[in-house]
Amino acid sequence: MDPYQALVQEFDQEMANTRTVLARIPEDKLDWKVHPKSNTLRWVGSHLASIPQWVDLAFRTDSLDVAPVGGEPYKNPEAESVAAMLRIFDQNVETARGILSSVKADEFWKPWSLLRGGTVLFTMPRWQVVRTFVINHTIHHRGHLCVYLRLLDVPVPGMYGPSADDPG
Repeated sequence: MDPYQALVQEFDQEMANTRTVLARIPEDKLDWKVHPKSNTLRWVGSHLASIPQWVDLAFRTDSLDVAPVGGEPYKNPEAESVAAMLRIFDQNVETARGILSSVKADEFWKPWSLLRGGTVLFTMPRWQVVRTFVINHTIHHRGHLCVYLRLLDVPVPGMYGPSADDPG
């Protein structure tokens, strides 16, 4: 198997696990936060729903300026409900999956840059954007979400085997 297909398989597994966790968000707790300095449950879920969109950004553009001079800064869209989060997530995953399964191997090596105010924060190959800013970033915030669920006494699903909440 080529390494790009392995990346797609990993993407599929992590997105399936993430959807399972997103579906556990209690609708009546969307504005709850663990601490005054923390984001709300709505923000975390909405952010997770939007992360797969970065595959599209990485392969359809050469860069993204999150705070362009004279322009609107990038803002994490916030969903109005758990159902909306799941719809956004599913749409972004479907688009990302289509891109990842159709691009040629040399496309994975083309550089992509993240900028702020015209200043390059980093440039890396597109495969690394997928690994770092999509897969790893998703895992990070999914763990964040699992802590929120645990604190709200919502059963946390197993992802790499059973969780303490799984029967048996």
